[in-house]
Amino acid sequence: MSAPRKSLHLALLTAAVGLAPAVWFAGAATVPPLLAAGAVSPGQAGWLTAAVQLGFVAGTLASALLSLADRLPARRLFLASALLAGAATAAQAFLPPAGAAAYALRFLAGAAMAGVYPVGMKLASGWAKGDLGLLIGLVVGALTLGSAAPHALPALLGSLEPRAVYLWAGALAALGGLLILPFREGPQPTRRPPFDPRHALLALRDRRLRLANLGYLGHMWELYAMWAWIGLFLAAQGVPGEAGVWTTLVVGAGAIGCVGLGLLADRFNRARMAAAAMLASGSCALLLGASAGLFLPLTLALAFLWGVTVVADSAQFSACTTLCAPPELTGTMLTVQTCAGFLLTVPVIQLMGWAVPALGWGGAFALLAAGPLLGALAMWRLAPLLPPR
Repeated sequence: MSAPRKSLHLALLTAAVGLAPAVWFAGAATVPPLLAAGAVSPGQAGWLTAAVQLGFVAGTLASALLSLADRLPARRLFLASALLAGAATAAQAFLPPAGAAAYALRFLAGAAMAGVYPVGMKLASGWAKGDLGLLIGLVVGALTLGSAAPHALPALLGSLEPRAVYLWAGALAALGGLLILPFREGPQPTRRPPFDPRHALLALRDRRLRLANLGYLGHMWELYAMWAWIGLFLAAQGVPGEAGVWTTLVVGAGAIGCVGLGLLADRFNRARMAAAAMLASGSCALLLGASAGLFLPLTLALAFLWGVTVVADSAQFSACTTLCAPPELTGTMLTVQTCAGFLLTVPVIQLMGWAVPALGWGGAFALLAAGPLLGALAMWRLAPLLPPR
């Protein structure tokens, strides 16, 4: 396995995964102009986002029960899923902005993403040789950058026509799928298991996998709610210029954390590294809410630090699961993990809608801090149970 060959294929995979969130967050770029024009209500706008999350949960659940990520050729599954997500998103350009058909297409796009993100992590792990944390960190970092980009679109391109957003997002997802064609899977051997829906239950039966999943749930309790609400928080603090640009920088800073912690996790115990990142992230949540309205430079510094740490640990839950799962079920275990985590994000994002006006930013962010602080405990207990790297 030559280093240039490995680098080329990982670059292709990272680019492919980084383009996919254009589909996921297309609604984030269309909602502001739609709301301003009165084309959708706030409730309808919320469903445009929630439908994608629910679709991803349904897709990962079906994939886990059928072990699709391990029983089907991974590259073909990635390609087909990206093309389906792109087609569903592009088709939305020709429908009314809200309603049953629009929600159904958003749901379908989210479901198709179940064949992109978990499969991408599995494909990265196939090239691992003492650098598993870094490789999965690169994939998660690419997803983070792709998630951050839509927030900057209004400032960079001006007011966007929603139809154009959906068409561009669909095209980018299709391009990401096509980039996987020249990608070649790594040398780590795997075999395809027979169909058995009980395979998914291993995530509960195996203590190590159970702890890794508990840590991931604590992480996801915080992550997507933070990403969903940090822009409104920054706007409320009166940041100079466009709040969307600041939001892009804060969310995108997570890519630094993913790669940096990945390098550390490959040298030290990755569960302890994840626990440390969660403690830092939870502390940022507590401090940032308390700093609201006090001193803007301090608030921005804490926001950036939170952006770095809130997703830094994400790849290490996947790395721990990869190390602890049977090789032939790695894709299934990663899919179970992401399914449970994204299911949790839906009620937490809605909880913040109540918590911010009722408790203020300090109380709302304190609620988010509970997740990583409890998740850190699970990862600390997992640390001595991990197999050698």
